[in-house]
Amino acid sequence: MREMKDSGVEWIGEIPEDWNVGKTLYALSMPITDGPHETPELFDEGIPFISAEAVSCGNGHIDFEHIRGFISQEFYEECCKKYIPQINDIYMIKSGATTGKVAKVETQKLFTIWSPLAVFRVEPQRCYYEYLYYFIQSDAYQKQIENKWTYGTQQNIGMRTLEKLMICFPSITQQKLIADYLDSKCSKIDEIIEKQQAIIEKLKEYKISIITEVVTKGLDYEVDYKESGTEWLGKIPSHWQYLSFKNVLKERNEKNFPVKTAERLSLSIDKGVTLYSEKTTNLDRFKDDVSQYKLAHEGDFVLNSMNMIVGAVGISHYFGCVSPAYYTYYDNEEDHITAKYCDYLFHSKTVKKVLHSLGKGIMSIDRGDDRINTCRLKVSRTDLRALKIPVPPICEQREIVKYLQSKENLIDKTIADRNKAIDKFQEYKKSLIYEVVTGKKEV
Repeated sequence: MREMKDSGVEWIGEIPEDWNVGKTLYALSMPITDGPHETPELFDEGIPFISAEAVSCGNGHIDFEHIRGFISQEFYEECCKKYIPQINDIYMIKSGATTGKVAKVETQKLFTIWSPLAVFRVEPQRCYYEYLYYFIQSDAYQKQIENKWTYGTQQNIGMRTLEKLMICFPSITQQKLIADYLDSKCSKIDEIIEKQQAIIEKLKEYKISIITEVVTKGLDYEVDYKESGTEWLGKIPSHWQYLSFKNVLKERNEKNFPVKTAERLSLSIDKGVTLYSEKTTNLDRFKDDVSQYKLAHEGDFVLNSMNMIVGAVGISHYFGCVSPAYYTYYDNEEDHITAKYCDYLFHSKTVKKVLHSLGKGIMSIDRGDDRINTCRLKVSRTDLRALKIPVPPICEQREIVKYLQSKENLIDKTIADRNKAIDKFQEYKKSLIYEVVTGKKEV
């Protein structure tokens, strides 16, 4: 059992007797820097320009599938006057919801970075780069970041503040042993997590495939079919109607003036309609004046005009107000069954594809698996109202909704169980890194 001593730093706690504690700057060969603060012109090709997304999505590696865009040679040369990427540099996100996430530079290809990323370049005589990479991820460092970050429009931590945060300094030999040990252990944990995540994605795909099949073909495969008249839909049961959306649900274009409710509602792809107070991100900010918003009643079908093409639709379980960019529709059925059927229909691959063709806006980036990132493609009210959709009889809608709710509940429970397992492995990894980089666990 090694002898321990108090580090003098709350978040680090006890460390081995022969270890030291010092400021981050001592580990570095140059002061922490970042990329340009001005927004460059982006192109379809050129030199990759990366920001927080490439770090947060890469699990410790730079994800070049999530670059901000491409820059010109001229702008790249201007960036190089401040900073040139180098193998073994470490990037940490220093602003936004993912502050504290890190990635290593592992390539010699040309690229550069934007201002949300802080650059750590180690002095190899004092610090091994992979040891610092793990230490930054540990609670010993992350808690210091959280204690020092500031808030404006988003959380942020300054580079000079980062330089003053404390880290442990075992010998270089010990640092390398620690890094090698964590490489081995963490890679195995990451592999398990990746397998769980792959299963979750398969389950999500399976759920969407069931929804797509049932809302376009029904539950009875013995019925006669007829041509819908549109290529994107193909054949539908012969007893179904094929109607414009405006003839299926009624629009509730009801303003919250005078103010009838202060309860603000939000809409997300994963959770549907939720209370804005429960959001954990600062997206879709509301203005203080709720009289400028629209009403949504319990049972209403709510669609985000800017993101419905990726599934930002849902049934409201609340009476509240929503953004003017949202559309709200309702039916006269007590159980709101047609609205619920439409909710499933608008989550289907078939309808998502046709909505995408109707979208007009800035840009969309296909992530694969039917998911789109950075998407602000608006579907106009006119196009939505004119969209023709398959409509079964009410009694059949009830059967379809009941069937899909049952299937969805089973799949969602399985996904939740897998996510719980992932959380446990991530917590174990986090705990392991902390224990090892602070010397509480000997390697």
